[in-house]
Amino acid sequence: MKYCTDEKIAGLLIHERVYVIYMSRILTIQGRQLLPSDIEAIRLLIADHPNWHRTRLSKELCKLWEWRTETGLLKDMACRSMLRKLELKEFVTLPVAHHSGNRQRRIPDVSHSCDPIETDLHTVRPIQLVTIQGRGSVNALFYCLMDKYHYLGCKGHVGEHMKYIAFDHKKRPVACLLFGSAAWKIAPRDRFIGWDSTTRRQNLRLMTNNTRFLIFPWVRIPHLASHILGASLRRLRQDWITKYGHDLCLVETFIDRSRFAGTCYRAANWKRIGQTKGRSRQDRNHKLQVSIKDIYVYPLTADYRQQLCGQA
Repeated sequence: MKYCTDEKIAGLLIHERVYVIYMSRILTIQGRQLLPSDIEAIRLLIADHPNWHRTRLSKELCKLWEWRTETGLLKDMACRSMLRKLELKEFVTLPVAHHSGNRQRRIPDVSHSCDPIETDLHTVRPIQLVTIQGRGSVNALFYCLMDKYHYLGCKGHVGEHMKYIAFDHKKRPVACLLFGSAAWKIAPRDRFIGWDSTTRRQNLRLMTNNTRFLIFPWVRIPHLASHILGASLRRLRQDWITKYGHDLCLVETFIDRSRFAGTCYRAANWKRIGQTKGRSRQDRNHKLQVSIKDIYVYPLTADYRQQLCGQA
């Protein structure tokens, strides 16, 4: 028989008080509001189906909640991310993952030329911007190049996103772009738009974040970056509607001033609206310091403020 020491009992009581405090309010995780009854429903679903793996659990939960995109697809990737965050907060205990949590996704190496391309923009036009849908050789090339040559790497993404790869007129790849989920809460951006927390929660899906933009290191073509940015923004809105069934009206990005000056974004008519505070979204205890970044936005519609501040 095992006996609890006074220290263990005290620890359990502290954990229980923290749990009660959290469960007495609404949580917002992965853009979804969770009531205490929602978390209890997740715990019951796990208990009733102990043989389900995490993917099955997330898909069944999406069906139960009718958590889908506008085109009817289950948002199981967002749901899986939400479940992991709930487990980190110790609200649920998930089934053991099929792979170790320390095992990183391996990006396959794809053969590609690194021969220098140093010329003027007009000599490589027209630039072809290809939208990447699903898996295949172009998708594999995108991840290989982005992971090898972007300083942040690129192991994957969660939620709605759009991937582009740019080729010159000789079919040589010259750049990659990734647009993903907008930042949940950024004070300068939220003041610029003029929305409150409730409206932001409802309408954040009308924004996207240019999370990655890479001109390959062997490519030296003046004005290429702003040219590709402009080309992507001219088609991004319609591509997004086609893929996800809803509109976009504003794009954001964050420029690390310790590495970049943001010249190509300004040349492509993006507007700088402030700076971050040097904190990561994972910085729960206000201790993690990261580089301060300039915040840039680009409106895709003339009435973007009315759309972002309107009733969902």
